[in-house]
Order: sequence, then structure tokens, then C-alpha cells
Amino acid sequence: MTTSATSAPAVARGRLRLFRLSSLTQYAGFLPALVLFGLFFVLPLGLIVAYSFWVTIDYNVVHHWTLDNYRYFFSVSTYISTMWATIWVSVAATAATIAIAFPFTYWLVRYVPRGLQRLLLVLVILPFWTSYLLRVYSWLNILGDGGAINRFLQWTHITDHPLSFFLYDRPAVILVLVYLYFPFAVLTLYASLERFDWDQFKAAMDLGARPLTAMRRILLPQIKPGLTTAVIFVFIPILGEYLAPQLVGGARGVMIGNLIVNFFSGAEYTRGAAASLLIAVLIVVLLVIFRRSLEIKDPYASGR
Repeated sequence: MTTSATSAPAVARGRLRLFRLSSLTQYAGFLPALVLFGLFFVLPLGLIVAYSFWVTIDYNVVHHWTLDNYRYFFSVSTYISTMWATIWVSVAATAATIAIAFPFTYWLVRYVPRGLQRLLLVLVILPFWTSYLLRVYSWLNILGDGGAINRFLQWTHITDHPLSFFLYDRPAVILVLVYLYFPFAVLTLYASLERFDWDQFKAAMDLGARPLTAMRRILLPQIKPGLTTAVIFVFIPILGEYLAPQLVGGARGVMIGNLIVNFFSGAEYTRGAAASLLIAVLIVVLLVIFRRSLEIKDPYASGR
């Protein structure tokens, strides 16, 4: 009896060790990702946070903790207007991208034969096969004074001189951003619409619902997570865009990314870190808000 009584705890401890070992082995595959994430995201983010509370004196970073960088940023009207411009340009470009991508993806999934859908998707992502820089530069040849649009207008005698408002302004930036992020929206929406049960949509129309009503009450609620993901994939990267506003926006198309680069180019590292952290905080807040839309609710839960 004593031997069996003393061996029971030992067996229990052995099983507990095996359980812990199996648990550690289960998550061992995440170790490389955790190391990469820590070295190239968490550590740099920590440095940015620290730099944003330090000061730069005579091109040297002094470890003096202060809020002066944030006070300075919000005291300059140009920086505040650039921040607001970045937000509304991002919202406008995201809205335009989704407004174009959703009808296209809807038509692609519902009316195009499955064999041709893959081909059209390849054509959508075909620009990814070329350099990002080359794709942005190509718009200079389309929107510029000697670009395709101005040449067409002069060829049709609509105007006798090049029009300059196509380039170096915020509308040009929005147009290029829509072009750049259109494939992201299409691929994300396609993944959601492809899994949708279209019999529900047909049943709603058979019961008398108009197409827009069936789309609003049947389709959109079920693909809401995919729609939210498409917004995230478009809106969040646009907030940090630098190259497109720099090339096609000029002085009137500056966004916060260009402002941050200017800070670092002028050796104002702490102010650049503060501006970077403001964008990072905004992104985190938006992700927390979007997370509610990514939660999929069981439509039959209320009836149980």
C-alpha cells in the first residue's frame, strides 16, 4: 500500500512533465518567427518610443526625457495639416479602391466562369511582377505635361496646351494609390465572395427582395470580415506611403511619410521618431476598432 501510494504522485509528476514538454514542442515552430518579430519589430519600435522622448542637440541625441517633440509637432500648423491631409487622403483612396474593387469582384465571382476567374485574377496581380518604383514612375508619363492624357486632349483639340492639374496635387496621389492597392482589395474580397452561398441571395430575390436589398441584408453582413480585412490591407499601408506622394504629389501632395523622412534627413531623429510613433498609435487604434468587425457571429446562436 505504501509503495503504491508513493508512486502515484511520481506518476502524476511524470505526466505533468510530459504535458509541459509536449506543449513546448507544439509551440517550438513559432520560435523563429518570434525571434524575427522581436529583432525587426519589437526592438526597433522600442527604440522609436525612446527616441521620441529624447532631444536632439547639435545633431546629437541626448537622453533627456521630455515631451517637447510632441509639443513641437502639435504647435506647428503645417505638421497638423499634413497629418489631417494624410488621414483624408487615406480615407478617400481606400473608399475609392473598395468602391471599384467590390463591383469588379462581385461580377468576377458571380458571372464569370470559374475557369476564367483565375486568368482574370492573374491579370489583376500582373502589376506586382514589375517594380513598385517603375509602376509609380509610369504615371508620370501618363499624367505629366507630355503624358498620354495631355497628348490625347491636344490631339482631339480639346485644349491647345498641356494641362498641369493632372500632376503634383492630391488628386493625382489618390489616383495612383487606388491603382497601387486595387489588387490587395480584389484578392481579399474574392476570398470572401467565393465562399458565399449564392443560393441565399437567390432565395431572397425569389421572396421579393430587390437586388440592392438582398445585397445589403444578405450578402454584406456575411462578407463583413472580408470587407473589413480589405479596408485594413488598403488603408493601413496608405497611411505610411512615401514614394507615391513624393513622385506624383510634389509639394502639394505631401503626406506624413514624407514629413518623417524630412525629419530624419535633417538629423532631427527625435522629432521624426515622435511623428512615426503618432502614426503607429493611430494604426493600433484603428486595428482595435476594426477587430470588432472581424468577429464572426453564429447566426443561429440566438435561437438556441
